[in-house]
Amino acid sequence: MRLRHHSGRIVYLSHGTNLRPARDLRAVVDQLDTYASAVRARLGVDTLGVSLWLPPTIAAALAVDGRARTRLRAELDARGLEVVTLSGVPYVEGGGEAPVVRHDPDWSSPARLEYTLDLARILVDLLPEDAVRGAVTTIGLGHRDGWDSGKERACLRMLRRLSAGLAEVAWQTGRAVRVGFQPGPGCVMDTAADTAAVLATVDRERLGVCIDLANLACVWEHPADALDAYADAGISIIRVQIAAALGVPQPSVATDRLRGYVEPARRHPVTNPAGAYEDDLPQALGDLPPGPWRVRYRVPLHATPEPPLTTTAEVSRAALRHLLGGSQPATDYLDLDVPAWDGLPPAEHADTTTDLIAAELAYTRRDLSDLGLDAPACALPR
Repeated sequence: MRLRHHSGRIVYLSHGTNLRPARDLRAVVDQLDTYASAVRARLGVDTLGVSLWLPPTIAAALAVDGRARTRLRAELDARGLEVVTLSGVPYVEGGGEAPVVRHDPDWSSPARLEYTLDLARILVDLLPEDAVRGAVTTIGLGHRDGWDSGKERACLRMLRRLSAGLAEVAWQTGRAVRVGFQPGPGCVMDTAADTAAVLATVDRERLGVCIDLANLACVWEHPADALDAYADAGISIIRVQIAAALGVPQPSVATDRLRGYVEPARRHPVTNPAGAYEDDLPQALGDLPPGPWRVRYRVPLHATPEPPLTTTAEVSRAALRHLLGGSQPATDYLDLDVPAWDGLPPAEHADTTTDLIAAELAYTRRDLSDLGLDAPACALPR
């Protein structure tokens, strides 16, 4: 959905399709029918924005096959869908019902560079006719565990090559793609200060930050302080992922309830205000670091879990007020993050994903309307 900020600028609201890795392009199109076309019909809008997740093998094939990109663009157009952002955060392939998201490859690896540039080459052919640029999201360099000076040097080389590759895409196509690095708990890019320190040394015209609001909550930074730190450092907020994490005010009285949120195939890091970090929820439940906790398990914005659990939805709202409440929007792209949750502990999952996505979009749309992003626009100003 295209929304007009009170300044007159256009802000895109999309929802993610990274629910399961697709095996091939046909499966990508099937996902569009299941998780996008049905949502568009339910909301009654003419055009719905989607942020595609294309696994590495599919991305590599599409990047060298112009006809396949044309077919994908035609499939999007036929369904009233538009794409201005692609997600390159998960690096997993199709084939499993619930694949484990690995820490590797990180940004010291050529594989991460190749995947991100493949996505950039695809995106320029998927953009709407009136759009002159888009965005790709990637990880916050890599996992902090095991990161050393050798990886750091290799990473800086990869980032220089990324900048050169993006410049080549722009020169060949006349359209720009920027890459947003997504900070998160446990990553090299963790706090706003750590992230700004890295990005201050790279090409800030093409590289910036993607702020995942659930991650922001899980590093316990005040939204305004973190966002001001990026602005003060001249770091572009290329994309914002609207999401909420699970809050646990008193872990000792919530352990039974939290066990229902454990997923063997997915990690859910746990943090507390003192800086404690556990890589996954079962580890935290094993040694119970002091509370309160925030668990990197995404929960709906429009619903509240049963006590004694809460959500970080208010952190997301505060961040959006800071990002969009000024004279100009601080970002052009808002993505509603809808990964493979059903908004409930796994044991209570129901086949209601389409309903949840539609409810989340409607709820978010009302929140954004309160911030002055109200009138849909028909064209993107150049």
